[in-house]
Amino acid sequence: MAERRAFAQKISRTVAAEVRKQISGQYSGSPQLLKNLNIVGSISHHTTVPLTEAVDPVDLEDYLITHPLAVDSGLLRDLIEFPPDDIEVVYSPRDCRTLVSAVPEESEMDPHVRDCIRSYTEDWAIVIRKYHKLGTGFNPNTLDKQKERQKGLPKQVFESDEAPDGNNYQDEQDDLKRRSMSIDDTPRGSWACSIFDLKNSLPDSLLPNLLDRTPNEEIDRQNDDQRKANRHKELFALHPSPDEEEPIERLSVPEVPKEHFGQRLLVKCLSLKFEIEIEPIFASLALYDVKEKKKISENFYFDLNSEQMKGLLRPHVPPAAITTLARSAIFSITYPSQDVFLVIKLEKVLQQGDIGECAEPYMIFKEADATKNKEKLEKLKSQADQFCQRLGKYRMPFAWTAIHLMNIVSSAGSLERDSTEVEISTGERKGSWSERRNSSLVGRRSLERTTSGDDSCNLTSFRPATLTVTNFFKQEGDRLSDEDLYKFLADMRRPSSVLRRLRPITAQLKIDISPAPENPHYCLTPELLQVKLYPDSRVRPTREILEFPARDVYVPNTTYRNLLYIYPQSLNFANRQGSARNITVKVQFMYGEDPSNAMPVIFGKSSCSEFSKEAYTAVVYHNRSPDFHEEIKVKLPATLTDHHHLLFTFYHVSCQQKQNTPLETPVGYTWIPMLQNGRLKTGQFCLPVSLEKPPQAYSVLSPEVPLPGMKWVDNHKGVFNVEVVAVSSIHTQDPYLDKFFALVNALDEHMFPVRIGDMRIMENNLENELKSSIAALNSSQLEPVVRFLYLLLDKLILLVVRPPVIAGQIVNLGQASFEAMASIINRLHKNLEGNHDQHGRNSLLASYIFYVFRLPNTYPNSPSPGPGGLGGSVHYATMARSAVRPASLNLNRSRSLSNSNPDISGTPTSPDDEVRSIIGSKAMDRSCNRMSSHTETSSFLQTLTGRLPTKKLFHEELALQWVVCSGSVRESALQQAWFFFELMVKSMVHHLYFNDKLDAPRKSRFPERFMDDIAALVSTIASDIVSRFQKDTEMVERLNTSLAFFLNDLLSVMDRGFVFSLIKTCYKQAGFSAHHLQP
Repeated sequence: MAERRAFAQKISRTVAAEVRKQISGQYSGSPQLLKNLNIVGSISHHTTVPLTEAVDPVDLEDYLITHPLAVDSGLLRDLIEFPPDDIEVVYSPRDCRTLVSAVPEESEMDPHVRDCIRSYTEDWAIVIRKYHKLGTGFNPNTLDKQKERQKGLPKQVFESDEAPDGNNYQDEQDDLKRRSMSIDDTPRGSWACSIFDLKNSLPDSLLPNLLDRTPNEEIDRQNDDQRKANRHKELFALHPSPDEEEPIERLSVPEVPKEHFGQRLLVKCLSLKFEIEIEPIFASLALYDVKEKKKISENFYFDLNSEQMKGLLRPHVPPAAITTLARSAIFSITYPSQDVFLVIKLEKVLQQGDIGECAEPYMIFKEADATKNKEKLEKLKSQADQFCQRLGKYRMPFAWTAIHLMNIVSSAGSLERDSTEVEISTGERKGSWSERRNSSLVGRRSLERTTSGDDSCNLTSFRPATLTVTNFFKQEGDRLSDEDLYKFLADMRRPSSVLRRLRPITAQLKIDISPAPENPHYCLTPELLQVKLYPDSRVRPTREILEFPARDVYVPNTTYRNLLYIYPQSLNFANRQGSARNITVKVQFMYGEDPSNAMPVIFGKSSCSEFSKEAYTAVVYHNRSPDFHEEIKVKLPATLTDHHHLLFTFYHVSCQQKQNTPLETPVGYTWIPMLQNGRLKTGQFCLPVSLEKPPQAYSVLSPEVPLPGMKWVDNHKGVFNVEVVAVSSIHTQDPYLDKFFALVNALDEHMFPVRIGDMRIMENNLENELKSSIAALNSSQLEPVVRFLYLLLDKLILLVVRPPVIAGQIVNLGQASFEAMASIINRLHKNLEGNHDQHGRNSLLASYIFYVFRLPNTYPNSPSPGPGGLGGSVHYATMARSAVRPASLNLNRSRSLSNSNPDISGTPTSPDDEVRSIIGSKAMDRSCNRMSSHTETSSFLQTLTGRLPTKKLFHEELALQWVVCSGSVRESALQQAWFFFELMVKSMVHHLYFNDKLDAPRKSRFPERFMDDIAALVSTIASDIVSRFQKDTEMVERLNTSLAFFLNDLLSVMDRGFVFSLIKTCYKQAGFSAHHLQP
């Protein structure tokens, strides 16, 4: 046998499959790897497979330059060349639900409001890879794509699938009974059965042209046409794709950020009728969660009065706006449960007498006895007319009832008809509330809805139901609070409800309840903006009712919303001298202290003007300590000042008409300043009430402050309880977020001192306060952090690339900002586990990177890249790491750690005011040209000052901070490495796009120091993957996948030879570890 040559002895004779099996066996701690590789059996420990040393990758860029493609490469040219136009940055306009954008009308706004509006209105900045769908990483058969393909497909129903129904089924049964026993007993498919079927079957229709001679070509053409008729264009794509033998990891495109809605319920109020009709009745709807003891929707006010009854109030009610005439509403429920009730409250015009006296006629008179009681009814109508003329603008509580929502949903869902009518009686029942739910079933026209699923809390697929509520409970003057209501609602579900023993008010309220359509027409938002598909503004609208979720909802703000809800709760005038008994509270939103400074920002209720300057609470007759159940909705101005405040004026209303006695007499005053040290003031208040008008400059002080010379009820004790709730995408209502945004905005405007809480921050201590506020972001509540997530991340990123100049010194906040980002991202990952995709990416963060993130503007007073950018302030430094690093900081590609110091900074460039103003004006003139906004500003500065201002680039700073971080910060960054990798790649793409470098040679696109940091980062992360894979398998899998996607993305934008060297580094480290782990 001939002797083998030396090089041949080193050649491995082991096939690749055995190598893969051995490696997978060594990494058997990962169940995912075992699943993907489908390892069967075991590998002998006596045979080891030597791992071939990775070869040095080719310098692809140099190779392509030195080996240009031949001109006549033909069809293969497109396969050989990577398309130069693969990457594109697209600014996609946001989809606005409303016909008019929901932005404030004020021309002057403070920086925080301006930033919020920019965040909610600027276009999406999307990086598109045009040819991604041609690669192996693209999977066209996503779940959403499958659903889209299946739309419009007819359902295939076969005879064996059809269920017998109705008369046809009965006829077949009768026919079977008439047959002889021998036929019935004959097995299916037997000869006898076949003969019987054949003899009794109808003859088939004749086939025309059967015997005609037709050319084969014509037959083929006809067959081809018939095959194409109604054929799906992607027939084979309808079948789910088979499992891949070697699965490819793919990233799904995140959902577009949008406004949150829960399960939506459409409620239509059809009619309200009492036994007697003598006066107008005013109704409202709201949802309550008994278990959470929380009101979970705002009020919906509707008017079902006849024109005759409305006419009684014309002297007191302005012409009705179309927006206040709605009789249908869409409620949103994020957390549906068995504890949700739809509560209906009724009010009437104030009159002399307590609630029981006023309700008595409605309980004793019957419609059938109208003729017999004609004189009494005429007298009641005359009295009601007098009260409407005199007291028409005041209300009093009248009656209420409630509907257990889930009983209606489950009842409607279990019925066979397409729609149902359910009569609900709340008094004199023989069973419990839940047992009286379908006493009357009457068919209605089909709304073409079907029921799917048996989930009792599913509000999206139950059958529409018409409810007839026949009885109401009389309001009790001393039991009007929400706590009393929750007790009543809880009692309703008990078999021995005390409410059954109460004497009801007989009425008939008809309402429709159904799942809300996906895109309803003629719909108004809670701000009264018209939702798209609003063909005619004269049509009676449907109102979207704002939800107050029972629990926190973690969704970022995407639209401008700035609403305030005021809930007067109780008043204690027991110790007040005088005869104040019929008490109402007038609520006004003031921008000054003069009576004319009341703002028309209070939403109207029903059949009135759209906005008003004042609102009144209902009056409880002859009660010095009344409870209130009012909800007053206010449209907050975008910018608030220290003079904006809520003014409460307490009046005694004279129900009896007397000479020289005014209709209303002021008996007290109190107020709430809207801002306290720059923060919106909300929550529960127990306020003292002044007997006199407040003095000048009262609005900047709290009523708790003892003002000299003022008289107070009950010695300045708190006697008025009120709750103020804000639903705002402007005000964070979190002290830590408020402080951070306030300090950042102070830097923008260079306005010192800054008052935050009880602190007065001067410029000399701003640096410490700013750093402490960044560190304290981790202490803020998670819900406001998520709501303002996009703006918060934008501000942190801005601090990384534009460190501020404080007292003439540059403050480098890159490390603190990176730590805050890592902490926030990790916190979201731990607390929002249900929002992760298959790779552990949080959907909110993935959406931020894909749609929202863009390069911050690094030039003062110039627009941010892309349309919709807002100019920044001149009080940030534009600086960079020194262009030439000291010798001690030189980084070689072979090093595994970066020695860069993020605190080393260059000299700040600060042009004088004249140059600055010229730059600002020229930059704004060119704001429409996003491609050249950076380069033109740079060139212009260079022309004026003789030097090009240096700048920090986010991807460079991000890589640097990541490389040098350590301890818990590094651990947090590793846990969510995907976020920083994807953020870095998008920053790189934007940088190339805005500097026209996408067509530049790849070797010259990025500086060497940045590539050194990338090499160090990849090397350390590869080491972490190798060293941790047996300790934390799940984390290592996520980290390995994130690194793989990162390297894949780098191949599209960087020097490919450099990326190949990074892949070699990872391979060597994994191979070295695997070699040492072999027994």
